[in-house]
Amino acid sequence: MFVDDRSLPPAPSAAPDTSAVLAACRALLTPLAQLAIARGLHHADLDELLRAAFVDAALAAHPDASPHRAASRVSTATGLNRREVTRLLQREPVAEARRTPATQVFTRWLSDPAWHAHTALPRQGAGASFEALAQSVTKDVHPRSLLEELCRLGLARVDEAKDLVELLRERFAPAGDEPRMLGFLASNVGDHLHAAVTNVVSPEPQHLEQAVFADELSTESVQRLQPLVREQWQQLLRTLAPAVQKAIDEDARLGRPQDQRLRVGLYGYHAPMHDAAPAASATPGDTPTSAEDSATRATRRAARKATRRSST
Repeated sequence: MFVDDRSLPPAPSAAPDTSAVLAACRALLTPLAQLAIARGLHHADLDELLRAAFVDAALAAHPDASPHRAASRVSTATGLNRREVTRLLQREPVAEARRTPATQVFTRWLSDPAWHAHTALPRQGAGASFEALAQSVTKDVHPRSLLEELCRLGLARVDEAKDLVELLRERFAPAGDEPRMLGFLASNVGDHLHAAVTNVVSPEPQHLEQAVFADELSTESVQRLQPLVREQWQQLLRTLAPAVQKAIDEDARLGRPQDQRLRVGLYGYHAPMHDAAPAASATPGDTPTSAEDSATRATRRAARKATRRSST
């Protein structure tokens, strides 16, 4: 088992290792290509997005470029010709997705100690009611509208006989609502990738970005560990969400500029060992044949053990 600890700054290098960068990009692009193929997108669809992303990154890397020099600077940095850069610079900006009031109500219900103890709430009332919960999040949207949205998402239901609102889930996973699921994918994976890339290209790591990873597990062991991972997320949610909300309320009360955003996540992934991304030094044809599997696994196991000893 390994712990991926990136708390120390990377060692300086004389020149970037292009092969290592390309290997990392390939590993990142492979699941993106899988998503595109699964949803009927072609290379040309993503090519336009990639060109625009290169232009945006080049602009961010050269913030001091004057407007009449921007196209030349971006063209030099990206390899795109100036006409193409000019076209992309004139495109309309894409609005950033924001959390909906309904999801904020759901998150507070799950995480705020004042509300989490209630798996059901009276629909209305001045005390502990759904109406009071909704108004603690926003007064710009009527509680009835928020309740209807939570019911539509399958996160809550109304017991008409008792006039109670019941919480149905312990997490927000909008199954069957693909646009919303894709929105979560973009936000969560996008921010995770931003954190990891920023840590690589900055002189010192700026974001927490670590992982525990292991191989040589059985399917039964993986299944047994999954509930533990979910339990860790629930503990994190119940501890961190109230602290974040307290900070938001304090900033508003003290009149501080509220121009920062924060995302903290946890993910788990498992797959057969032979599905792992190839090492940066691997070349096509290095995959062992079935006759070589046993010896190859033994060699790799010995190498991993040596790595563990050298890293402790």
